[in-house]
Amino acid sequence: MATEKQLIRVINVRVKPECREEFIEATRKNARQSLEEPGVVRFDLIQQDDDPDRFVLIEAYRNDSAPDEHKKTEHYAKWRDTVSDMMAEPRQSIACRPLFPERWT
Repeated sequence: MATEKQLIRVINVRVKPECREEFIEATRKNARQSLEEPGVVRFDLIQQDDDPDRFVLIEAYRNDSAPDEHKKTEHYAKWRDTVSDMMAEPRQSIACRPLFPERWT
């Protein structure tokens, strides 16, 4: 049986200026709850210095199926529905593979 590969998702988000603080609060809550999932290794929320309405979410998963499992959670659905009208443009997601470290524990 082949071992599933680990996965990182990099999500770029631009929110409406008037929604910035509410977006941060909702995303922090989602990130904390996501870290309780067995397939989630890391969940970072990063704000751009020169444009405070731009954010990057970095989600590290133990295997290829973990992102789908994450999207089935109640907390993800709540986050998605809460922030959908806060977006200044559609969020963009990029799937990546970690090269170092080779394996997470």
